[in-house]
Amino acid sequence: MNPIVVGGAGFLGSHLVDRLLAEGIATDVVDDLSTGALGNLADARVAGGSLKIHTLDVRAGDFKSVVGMRRPDVIYHLGLLTPGQSDHDVDGTAVPSLLAVLEAARAHGVGKVVIALPAADLYGDVPSRELPVKESRPFEPQGLRGVLARTVTELLNLYRNEHAVEYTALAMSSVYGPRQRPADGVVAAFAAAVAAGRQITIHGDGRQTRDLLYADDAVDALYRAGQRGSGLVINVGTGQQTSVRDLAALIDPHAELVSVPRRHGDITRTAVSPTRARIHLQWSPWTDLASGVRTTIATFGPRPSP
Repeated sequence: MNPIVVGGAGFLGSHLVDRLLAEGIATDVVDDLSTGALGNLADARVAGGSLKIHTLDVRAGDFKSVVGMRRPDVIYHLGLLTPGQSDHDVDGTAVPSLLAVLEAARAHGVGKVVIALPAADLYGDVPSRELPVKESRPFEPQGLRGVLARTVTELLNLYRNEHAVEYTALAMSSVYGPRQRPADGVVAAFAAAVAAGRQITIHGDGRQTRDLLYADDAVDALYRAGQRGSGLVINVGTGQQTSVRDLAALIDPHAELVSVPRRHGDITRTAVSPTRARIHLQWSPWTDLASGVRTTIATFGPRPSP
């Protein structure tokens, strides 16, 4: 494998880079550092192996030149619809960014493009009786992010059918783990609050559920998708629901909880079935929630003394 990781300095992207280098795979990172940080690649830069970092926006002409020079066989695009964004924060770059990657792949014969998408936005609010949701369920996107996610899948199909650009799109549940910014995920937000001695803020009544997937498990699915699951949207999650209130109790059973009004467009409940991932990627999640949360909390530093 000879990959380029777009968004490789971000939370999930940097974990993927660590995995690729650990496998002995020379890797190129393309990131404009608008949300990512070179600090996320500190371990990768000292671990040895071949890592090249290109600080540029994929929409710039230089990206196509990098693809032509490096001749990757797979491009991972992890810079679409970044976590934590509300509809008001989405700036319309998702489609142009994807098109730039697909055009570069078409022009230089890249074997495959792998995309990560937010499953909750793509499927919308699914009735409890249909959870964990399967890929056979029609997309019912909620809000602008969901509509853009569905558009991404349509563009991927278009380029596959008309230009033979292969793809795998991973519809990911709520990924958490070390390096995640507090604004980008509920586990990181709660862990940061506890580490700072602050109250845990819950939007709404806390009964909304999330399918919480540890970063290493998500990365394993991405790694496998580089060579498997072609032409498919594949759910990547645990299939288990955890309420926000139960998550807060797991992180700190003694923390003070403060409820604020529920955010507009917040998904009520979500979980995705990993059955297709088991079949096509030979992938299953292995990190239990307690272990993943414990590891994540440790990265936020010691808790203040009572």
